Amino acid sequence: MSVPGSTDSTGTTAGTRFRRALTAVVLSCALLAGGATACGSASDRAAVAGAEEAAVAEAEQAMAAATAAMDAVAEPTPSTSAERQKFAKTRFVANAGLAAGATYQWIIKPYRAGKFKKGAKGRTFALIKAGLAGAFAYNRLKAALENAKGDPLLAKAVAPLTAGVESLKGLGSKLRKGEAGDGDIGTFEDMINGVKDAGKKAGVDVKDQVPSTSELTG
Repeated sequence: MSVPGSTDSTGTTAGTRFRRALTAVVLSCALLAGGATACGSASDRAAVAGAEEAAVAEAEQAMAAATAAMDAVAEPTPSTSAERQKFAKTRFVANAGLAAGATYQWIIKPYRAGKFKKGAKGRTFALIKAGLAGAFAYNRLKAALENAKGDPLLAKAVAPLTAGVESLKGLGSKLRKGEAGDGDIGTFEDMINGVKDAGKKAGVDVKDQVPSTSELTG
């Protein structure tokens, strides 16, 4: 994927692919939650919890396949050094923008609104979406760092962020389980800000690009 909203060979946008993954898990868990309400026994609740875990795992696999498809889309091959550097910056901005948008929309924003706190209305779904967004953001930030290698100035600017981005790898799972704290949320925010600042140093502006999920928000 080279620019936010671009399509692959099937005509499907990155936002649509991510939205489908989120939709699948939220709808699955909504049905399971309804079953848990109807079935009051401990064994029934345990069965529902296990099924929910399976639904989340399936959605995570779907999201991984979707993001892999983004990277597999055929792109024009730049022929000159200047073109290669411009192309690298374009892809960097696209991937970093998607990571920033997902992080703000489904992690930082709901966290600040108190939606991750125990007892909060809609907490379960908020955590599920945050977990998937965390995994998605990590994936896109890794791709952005790889893109940056195509431009010397950009590569130098993002080099100090490599370890920090890698530290995000397991935070999606912590978010989904409701185990993430202030420090974890701060780490996500710091990495997004760091990538944006690195882009500015290399002459590019990274803006949040949030995949459309109108039916999942609110």
